[in-house]
Amino acid sequence: MKDSTIDSKLKGLLEDCRNNLPRVDEKLITRAFHFCIDAHGKDLRASGEPFFFHPIEVARIVAREIPLDDISVAAALLHDVVEDTEYTLRDIKEEFGEVVANIVDGATKITDVFKSHEVTQAASYRKLLLSMANDVRVILIKFADRLHNMRTLQYLSPERQKRMARETVEIYAPFAHRFGLGNIKWELEDLSFKYLNRPAYDEIKNSLNTKREEREKYIRKFSTPIEQRLQENGIRFEISGRAKHLYSIYNKVMNRAKSLDEIYDLFAVRIILDTDNVNDCFVAYGIASDIYTPVPERFKNYISVPKKNGYQSLHTTVVGPEGKKVEVQIRTRKMHEVAERGVAAHFRYKEDANSSYVEDRELEEWASWVRDIFENAGDEAPEQLYESFKLNLYQDEIYVFTPKGDLRILPKNATPVDFAFEIHSKVGYHCIGAKVNGKIVPLDYKLQSGDQAEILTSKNQTPNKDWDRFAVTHKAKSQIRKFLKEEKRQKQEEGRELWQRKARKQKLHINEDELEKLTHSLKFENRTDFYYALGSGALDVDTAAAMIEERLSNNSTKSGIATESVTFNSFANTARTEANGISIVGNNSSILYSYARCCNPVPGDDILGIVTVGSGVKIHRRSCRNIRSMLDTMRPRIIDVEWSSAEKGDFMAAIRITGEDRPAMLNDITSAIVSYNNTNIRSVNIDSFDSVFEGVVTVYVKNTEHLDRVFDKLRKIRGVENVERFEE
Repeated sequence: MKDSTIDSKLKGLLEDCRNNLPRVDEKLITRAFHFCIDAHGKDLRASGEPFFFHPIEVARIVAREIPLDDISVAAALLHDVVEDTEYTLRDIKEEFGEVVANIVDGATKITDVFKSHEVTQAASYRKLLLSMANDVRVILIKFADRLHNMRTLQYLSPERQKRMARETVEIYAPFAHRFGLGNIKWELEDLSFKYLNRPAYDEIKNSLNTKREEREKYIRKFSTPIEQRLQENGIRFEISGRAKHLYSIYNKVMNRAKSLDEIYDLFAVRIILDTDNVNDCFVAYGIASDIYTPVPERFKNYISVPKKNGYQSLHTTVVGPEGKKVEVQIRTRKMHEVAERGVAAHFRYKEDANSSYVEDRELEEWASWVRDIFENAGDEAPEQLYESFKLNLYQDEIYVFTPKGDLRILPKNATPVDFAFEIHSKVGYHCIGAKVNGKIVPLDYKLQSGDQAEILTSKNQTPNKDWDRFAVTHKAKSQIRKFLKEEKRQKQEEGRELWQRKARKQKLHINEDELEKLTHSLKFENRTDFYYALGSGALDVDTAAAMIEERLSNNSTKSGIATESVTFNSFANTARTEANGISIVGNNSSILYSYARCCNPVPGDDILGIVTVGSGVKIHRRSCRNIRSMLDTMRPRIIDVEWSSAEKGDFMAAIRITGEDRPAMLNDITSAIVSYNNTNIRSVNIDSFDSVFEGVVTVYVKNTEHLDRVFDKLRKIRGVENVERFEE
């Protein structure tokens, strides 16, 4: 490499630093520059260029496009040294100090964030965010590194191009948005789009290029009357138009299912005001909307309510000349700097070149966001963490207000459950319902910007698996999973204690290893799943003991799985009694039986029986959740039974009722039940939470037809929203 080329690159880098950085330690940058060249020696990139071209270009991106400080530029020059050369972190520390060394160390840890499968990706991504929490300059250098790699992606194989492009559009672009680095985010998206869908990329690019002159002429025509009015009002400004980014246009075409020719608002006009008076932005908006008709639903005030990344601007769409829709963005010069430089625009540094940065409020919010992610991560599976990050990084945000008017910023598609956990984890845990704009909504309702949400709570309410399915924020998901995991652990412990007591009573001497093998034969993954089935009530402990005894007995089959005929013969002699009402299908003999309390079957229900030890057969509804969970593990003890025509009497059934509470609601419910055939009520347990009620009423009915008529009566009551059979 000629010395003149190296000198030229150093000169260009120093010039970028002088033009963009608040201060420049040229000796530091020059030393880092030559250290970089010496370290990488004669290594080459895929393009055939010297490898050190890459860190030099990364440093120039840091200086020009994410201008922060000279420490960042020096660290960018050195970011690959520890990873790819014989030099160590200790060498960097001795030569350039602890701060530079720590940034290089952070960058080294996350150099190839997405090397293999999603688990590895998530684990590396965790490192990336942890590094960011220590010094945000690590992630800024990573953005510059990825941006230069994407700009030179043509030298890699098609397979690697697609892999890097997908990683970039899924993680780096939305993450850059979170940092407010708008220009970098857009370029990363467009470059990714280029390699992921080249035909669509070329079509849109060619179309925009073809109409460029026409577009520029239109923007001049659109802008002229606005310029005149701004000048009349004594406002200094800069006005410019730009085509929207290719990836943004592509998404708009796909989402609206229209052709490119049908999309009118393909460009935006930006008005940047040279003023510190925020009110001038609203004056400019008034001028634009006076000249051109605004589209009301497209007005967004990010000045009064900034985005989470600090972005501020007024956005409006107006109908310009020839009926074309034009997006107009209005902001001050200071707001524009934040929009372009993002989080870097907020930082100040101490005079000591080796000192850490001083955080302001915006940075502290960022650090809190990252810390919150990891404090709530717990033992969460890496792939779940990865998916949560992707959800939380995407750009669409909604603004939801508490009843007191406090603002909460949430991702698009957030639900009342997300809102509840955003307020406080205790509110989330006990969330039973929500009012949005004064109306009751389900917990999976998708909140909209501007909604006012009120969370209704009950001390008896706890999270369930469905919540994890529709929750969106990482905070909500991680708290729900944490609760469910702890609940499962408690059920496993309860099941273990149940089993140990039963084993002692039955004098079953089985060690843990033997029990592990026996539970495998019962189709459980391991003994902890067996304990969970006992603790949750999915498996009756008497039945479990009988099945274990059967597998231990010498009379069991070689496989240890008794056939249905063996099972039946083993209990038939003790189970038969003079009782009438239930019989085994194909067998006229009466049997000793009892009804399962979990599902309370009544004549007319589709039923089956489970053989138990000492109490004959337990009768369940076939739809019972406990039965469904035992079909595989207890197949030998499940028998087909049927109702006898002689079966008479009253049967207990539990009814779950929910709806909107009001005066006399309880009286209306009990009156409706009693009004049909003088139905007897055994118990009523109803709770009210603000304007929502939920309860269980236990009644005595003759059969399912009787129960259905009671259901019909209840559904006709004003305010009742749902009536269903209740299972414990």
